Amino acid sequence: MAAVDSFQLLYREISRSCSSYFETLALVGAVYATRRAVVLLRDCCTVVRVHFLPRMMPSGKLTQRYGDWAVIYGASEPVARAYAEELAQNGVSIIFITQDSSSVRDIVAFLTQTYGVETSVVTANFSLGQAAGKPITEALRGKDIGFLVNCVDETLASSPRSLIEIPEQDVLDQVNRNVTAATLMARLVLPGMVERSRGAVVNISSGACCRPQHGRVTLTAFTGYLDHFSRALHFEYSDKGIFIQSLIPLQIASSRRQPSSPREGWFVPSPEVYARHAISTLGVSNRTTGYWPHTLQYGLIRCIPEWIWILVSRVVLGAT
Repeated sequence: MAAVDSFQLLYREISRSCSSYFETLALVGAVYATRRAVVLLRDCCTVVRVHFLPRMMPSGKLTQRYGDWAVIYGASEPVARAYAEELAQNGVSIIFITQDSSSVRDIVAFLTQTYGVETSVVTANFSLGQAAGKPITEALRGKDIGFLVNCVDETLASSPRSLIEIPEQDVLDQVNRNVTAATLMARLVLPGMVERSRGAVVNISSGACCRPQHGRVTLTAFTGYLDHFSRALHFEYSDKGIFIQSLIPLQIASSRRQPSSPREGWFVPSPEVYARHAISTLGVSNRTTGYWPHTLQYGLIRCIPEWIWILVSRVVLGAT
């Protein structure tokens, strides 16, 4: 009994002498919990402001806000096609920039017949350097270009390969299609937008830019470039009336070229569903996934430290 009394006495003495430390730790815990609650509330408000309010309260005709014509590069990708269709539904005429005109022939006919908008196709080989811009410049002449949409090549995600497995010529072609083309297109379109003090540049890349992925070195690099390119353009041109947006979607059940493409679902939308959500964020957010379930996923991914992400990825790869 004496031992118990001694322990209780010792505990009381320790508690009395450490009470100031306990109070300090409690204050630190309360401040941290409050901070996390504020961040969570802010993120929830951002999701509502970016993804829900614009769909409930549209902000007017796109042609009046930005212009009558859109330039689409990468329209052979399902997401870019769907985005072009959304623009056409809003009365925006479309100019497709492609290296192979046959890849967009069906979408050109569909948009013209269904929505009655003007469409044209410009064939450009970006491996030719400056010469690739000449036919594009001619096609843009005299037109009120309100939109530029660049889309990353989704075939980069369909067949994972390490960098040394990719032939050198394929690497150069990928750089031309995903980096050179997007940069040159912005260079050609922006002067007219600056002159009219309005316009929108939308770069559709991928959420792959937020974390490294096995066998997708080029995809991660190119999407990271487009994302940072968009943010740099926003810094430089936002005060000139031009809206620059980086779209970083996650998985989309999109590709007719990927037999193993996942089935559509809540977190895996069709290109049409994604484009409908993404276009509603135009003029609202400069950097977004474009689709609110993807925003939830992206937030969770960002919470995972990169070293844990890499460790788990290696464990999973080792198990398979």
